[in-house]
Amino acid sequence: MTDELPEIGVGMLGYAFMGRAHSAAYRALSSAVWPPPLQPRLIAICGRDGAATADAARRYGFARSVGDWRELIADEGVGLLDNSGPNALHLEPTVAAAQAGKHVLCEKPLGRDAAESHAIWQGVAAGGVTHMCAFNYRFVPAVRLARQLIADGQLGELRHFRARYLQSWGLDRTLMTWRFERASAGSGALGDLGSHIIDLARYLVGEISAVSGTVRTFIGDRAGHAVDVDDAFQANVEFEGGATGMLEASRLCPGRLNHLALEINGSDGSIAFDLERLNELQVCRGDRSGFETVSVTGPGQPLAELWWPAGHVIGWEHTFVHELAHLLAAIRDRASVRPHGADLEDGYRAAEISDAIVRSADSGRREPVVYRAAE
Repeated sequence: MTDELPEIGVGMLGYAFMGRAHSAAYRALSSAVWPPPLQPRLIAICGRDGAATADAARRYGFARSVGDWRELIADEGVGLLDNSGPNALHLEPTVAAAQAGKHVLCEKPLGRDAAESHAIWQGVAAGGVTHMCAFNYRFVPAVRLARQLIADGQLGELRHFRARYLQSWGLDRTLMTWRFERASAGSGALGDLGSHIIDLARYLVGEISAVSGTVRTFIGDRAGHAVDVDDAFQANVEFEGGATGMLEASRLCPGRLNHLALEINGSDGSIAFDLERLNELQVCRGDRSGFETVSVTGPGQPLAELWWPAGHVIGWEHTFVHELAHLLAAIRDRASVRPHGADLEDGYRAAEISDAIVRSADSGRREPVVYRAAE
């Protein structure tokens, strides 16, 4: 007879793209981590479209579907709210869950602006629960290796950070979704894509102290609806440690399906990463002979022990497995998800930087980034 695994009940808000990605990760968790920190039990999934939500429950393995997120909060079997819903539904359900004593995972961007993000962070923190903002690219093995090399001092003094996140799906002028509406999304490419590279900048290099930004909307009308969010942004950033940086994101780049790339230059070396080559990190060790390709699938590489024999690659979906394993371990241990996980304060700080970029674009001036204190 074997001991039963400790469980945690999961209630999920949102059944579309991110709901599917998170659900697949819950199901794959025990394949990568055995025994899992906690065994997820998929209790209920919530969405506005009853038929689509019911189909998602069957497809993803949830016991039932519901049409009101309050049912997830009221369910005593739910110990973790996974909020994968639209940005406008991040505040109220996430805070309500924490106040009911449930741990929370909330998708990025945390809120539609910095003020809302701060309110979510503070409301959840007051509940005393474990919380995470779902910046899954922190859990790419190559990104984890990059942080390790930086922490070990192999790049020396950090001087430059540059990152871009480019997609093309916004080129279709007939496409109109909540992501093009400020009331629902808060921002466009800046929050959708830019929040990821802002978070990676903070995770790898450090806190951002000032920005100079440009924000543009190129397609102002979609299927007869006015668009009031950005299509693209660029920003120069300054780090507290003295490094400089450049950030860029757009949803209007033909040929770019999901292109996230970054490079960091230091006094003694450089690193470069391209999401389209997920299992590789380019490393220059300062000898001016160019970059070498380091495979992150070999023995001793970050997170490699969770998967296959050396040389067998992993995919984008595995970043969510890493993320959830980390979260569930923190819940089990009653610990913070930091430093490798992003908590809701990290989600708030990314939003504060985004707001500063918008202010800079409006004013035409360099804008300091001022972080609000915990209440």
